[in-house]
Amino acid sequence: METIHQNNVPDIKQTVIIQSPIQKVWETVTTSEGIASWFMPNDFELQLGHEFHVQSPFGPSPCKVLEIDAPNRLTFSWDTDGWFVTFILKDLGDKTEFTLIHGGWKEADAIVPKAGEKASIIRENMNQGWAGIVNKLRKLIEG
Repeated sequence: METIHQNNVPDIKQTVIIQSPIQKVWETVTTSEGIASWFMPNDFELQLGHEFHVQSPFGPSPCKVLEIDAPNRLTFSWDTDGWFVTFILKDLGDKTEFTLIHGGWKEADAIVPKAGEKASIIRENMNQGWAGIVNKLRKLIEG
């Protein structure tokens, strides 16, 4: 689902190696409680088509589960601007490679309505934020 269009802001991609089996990582990134522990409060359910909200700093963001391929991939839409978030898990035995992709960005100069700022600036801020969030996930699971 990774998309790059001419003049569009590139997808955010953050990858970490988590010292834990894939099933434990999957359970932490695909349950409401798990997602709340490292990302944001939510009413997520692991069900294709389920509509839910995450409580972002800008208020509730509507989301919808778009893809489930347990225990390797989860994709959901995020907010109302065409964004999507994908979690990709790769089994490395007693470790898991976890990749987060945040895509669906518009042109660099397009204004992101809730933030009132250009997509290129929001993307850079969110890239830094995602780096911290993915690292928080790794630390949470590794204990």
